[in-house]
Amino acid sequence: TGLAATITAAIGSAADKRKPRILLRSSWQVVNIGDIAHTPGVLALIEKYIPEAEVVLWASADLTPEVAAMEHRRFPQLKIVKGKIGADGKASNAELGEAIEWADFLLHGSGASLVAESDVTAFVKKTGKPYGVYGITLPTRSSAATKPTPENVLARTIGVLSAAKFVYFRDSISLQLAKERGCTCPIMEFGPDGAFGCDLRDDEKATRFIAEHGLEEGKFLCCIARLRYSPYWKMKAGVAFDEVKHARNEAMKEQDLSPLREAIAAVVKETDLKVLLCPEDASQMEVNRENLYDKLPEDVKRRVVWRKDYWLTDEAISTYVRSAGLFGAEMHSPIMCIGHGIPAIVCRWAEQTSKGYMWRDIGLGDWLFDFDREEDRQRVVSTVVEMAKDPSGEKAKAERARQFVVQRQQETMNVLKKQLDGIQR
Repeated sequence: TGLAATITAAIGSAADKRKPRILLRSSWQVVNIGDIAHTPGVLALIEKYIPEAEVVLWASADLTPEVAAMEHRRFPQLKIVKGKIGADGKASNAELGEAIEWADFLLHGSGASLVAESDVTAFVKKTGKPYGVYGITLPTRSSAATKPTPENVLARTIGVLSAAKFVYFRDSISLQLAKERGCTCPIMEFGPDGAFGCDLRDDEKATRFIAEHGLEEGKFLCCIARLRYSPYWKMKAGVAFDEVKHARNEAMKEQDLSPLREAIAAVVKETDLKVLLCPEDASQMEVNRENLYDKLPEDVKRRVVWRKDYWLTDEAISTYVRSAGLFGAEMHSPIMCIGHGIPAIVCRWAEQTSKGYMWRDIGLGDWLFDFDREEDRQRVVSTVVEMAKDPSGEKAKAERARQFVVQRQQETMNVLKKQLDGIQR
């Protein structure tokens, strides 16, 4: 009878134990399909590897109804809250307050930095609950990106990271910097950007666009141009024009973007593929037209499609997976491509964070180009043409990188699962 009572009690306690609860602080802005992709990427990983977990998304203020609706099509049960925790420890609205009380664990999603550092600090001060950080860069430059990150700001961030249960950096340079600056977090490793896991799709929109513009599945490359600094004053209300950044953009755009034009022309002349000029952020339709399309010879233009409208992450992924590959000066469209086994070339420069170096970390160093180096600018054309001419070989290379990413996703999610399993509920 004693054994039976023990068994009955064990069954009862197992039945009583509720599902683990994650509050995901993510969703930074909606003018960039990559920043959108962080959130559904991490949600998809939790769904796959910790299906028993319940998740509430704590989103930033500018999450639009359109983007929220796209996320709800993929995650119909997802609850989304917004708001801040005030200096008095009170949430700015009842929904956020309830989510904070409800949560077992705060997970800070992928981003260019510890984006919501103040929210993490306020959450911990109010609740004392554990937290982890998933796939960030530790920037060596301030958000203004024109000067180094102040030492006191970096030290404060290191302090917040040190108290986390785990921190996954999306590039090895950030990981090394954290170690050098004395971060004492017990689990501190390379962990892929959450956007690798994004599986949003809008196949209907993508196939319609492709058909309307004379593109065929597997018979076109995607190309994205960007400027040294994203011109947020063109994309976001209330962002002041930055004369210094604009001047830098103007000074460097020909050096930065002429190799992409040359690659487009070479693909058109040396293969039967077409090229789609498409955006990652809401300013790049104009950048693509002025710096790429308008400057192409007429015989090349006939096989180049310029997308004039911004799109959302689901349509973009559905387009990328129908392409033969992608090249350009952005990061998250390549991430979404590799996440689906599609080849992708990344071109970067000093003004960007160190996130581009993740390409070396996942075995794609040959597809990473530093456009501050003339030899890299000269090499990119031949690499793009090779991508166009050897689709099976290039896809195999992309697939090897994808498999490495998947392995790390599983390992990092297992760490999150162990943290949740260790919480008394």
